[in-house]
Amino acid sequence: MNETFGMAGAAAALGIGMLIGLERERHKGQEETHACAGLRTYAITALLGYVAMQLGGNLLISIVAIILGVLVTVAYWRSPGDDRGVTSEVALLSVLVLGGLCGLRPTLAIAIGVAIAGLLAYRQKLHYFARSQLTDAELGDGLILLTAALVVLPLAPDRFIGPYTAINLRTICTLTVLLMAVGAIGHIAVRTLGTRYGYAISAIASGFASSTVTIAAMGHLVARQPDNMKVLSAAAILSNMATVTQVGLILGTVDPGFLRHMWGPLIGGAIAAALYGLCLMFPKPATDANQPIKVGGAFNLKLALIVTLAMTGITFVSSMMLSHFGQVGVMLTAMFTGFADAHASTASIASLAKSGQLSFDAIVGPVLIAISSNSISKCVVAWVSGGRRFAAYVIPGQVLLTLAMWAGMGVS
Repeated sequence: MNETFGMAGAAAALGIGMLIGLERERHKGQEETHACAGLRTYAITALLGYVAMQLGGNLLISIVAIILGVLVTVAYWRSPGDDRGVTSEVALLSVLVLGGLCGLRPTLAIAIGVAIAGLLAYRQKLHYFARSQLTDAELGDGLILLTAALVVLPLAPDRFIGPYTAINLRTICTLTVLLMAVGAIGHIAVRTLGTRYGYAISAIASGFASSTVTIAAMGHLVARQPDNMKVLSAAAILSNMATVTQVGLILGTVDPGFLRHMWGPLIGGAIAAALYGLCLMFPKPATDANQPIKVGGAFNLKLALIVTLAMTGITFVSSMMLSHFGQVGVMLTAMFTGFADAHASTASIASLAKSGQLSFDAIVGPVLIAISSNSISKCVVAWVSGGRRFAAYVIPGQVLLTLAMWAGMGVS
């Protein structure tokens, strides 16, 4: 068994070295630049790291790394040309370490090796993206998102505090990061796919930021593009798929157990929105609708913070109503707050269930009430922004979506 495990580790190390070595060998051949190592050197270095870890542990592999570092430094200073990068040299040292890691965690080593090979292979696209595609605002948003996810979130305490024990800082921070991440994903989808696939993809992506705002944007476009009435109406309905998906993400983030009781309504709503939207989109319209819907940057930090405060406030009010009036109080709160935002109501209801104040199966009714009241708001927005004809297409879709979600209760 030990011999078999040792051979598997050695094979993993050899595979990592050859994978990265192949990419570096092709890089040398394509750009006619001097490099300190090629296919054979990378493969041998990976095996050297594996053998060093097996024979001498951390001490021996550290000594080998120092010697290799000296050799790489000499090769670097002797390389000709003015533009002498250190990518190949750093990759060679990484291969040594990954070879040693194959003796302990071969799966992790292989995953890291594949990631490094991918970064090396797509260097030109990454350079182009960083220099030409990525804006300063998007870079700032990315740093904020990473700081919130990797620094703030791990430090947030995971316990319920405050009056009625309704507030959990870890849950609030997690949902805030989720809102920012989903907004960023929607922004990326709009930038990369919107102009190619038209209003439908753009509306779904923008719906993650706000489905209500997306419907309003479609309604405003109707006045300028009356020939695309059905396409714009279809996009408005399809934006609800983002709402349904985000509700599922919120419930799954708070506790995956909620999805056992909500999968029927969520799937029913998504199918209804998709079918109704596709029926409006076909046959194809006379004119081409291929402009993306723009609803902001990578994400709206101010909006995320406002939603977080709303979730906190609604959670507290729902907990208070539950304490004084029982589950009827929670449903009334969900109905009134759902007019403004279904996501905040969903998060507050899920938080109450996670804290033990509601049973898991008791969340279905309040969540569907919040989504239903939010659908009423969207119907009003459609009428105000796009007029009677636009609302005549959107309102039946919203009604069908809502009825499908309520019908899904019977199969959950």
